[in-house]
Amino acid sequence: MNTSDYLAAADATCAASGTRLTALRRRVLELVLGYPGVVKAYQVLADLQAERGVVAPPTVYRALDYLAQQGMLHRVDALNGYIVCHHFECSHRALILACERCGKVTELSGDDAFAALSASASAAGFVPREQTLVLTGCCKECA
Repeated sequence: MNTSDYLAAADATCAASGTRLTALRRRVLELVLGYPGVVKAYQVLADLQAERGVVAPPTVYRALDYLAQQGMLHRVDALNGYIVCHHFECSHRALILACERCGKVTELSGDDAFAALSASASAAGFVPREQTLVLTGCCKECA
């Protein structure tokens, strides 16, 4: 999906949920779409500050959190950043494959993996919080 199609789908998703993709949220999403892998909040903040001057960090964090809540981004705690979700129209848990050599990030549906992990955790009497699963290693191009 190209950037303009992605933004149109994002607008439609927000409208369907009764929220708005404001100009700032849209710009933050455009900036994130411009990065090839994991994007850190401070990178987006620096980009916005270069364009607009003074921008408060909480403004960026709120926009990123909103985009993650809408399913357009995945917050990846293990990588301390965000990645674009290219199929946010469907509900899923993300399994992220992160190449340690080139930085390429691939998103897969992690529903089956999470089901197995949840069953194991449940058997141990443990309730994990909602999260994104990250596997690090080498992509096929780097291996």
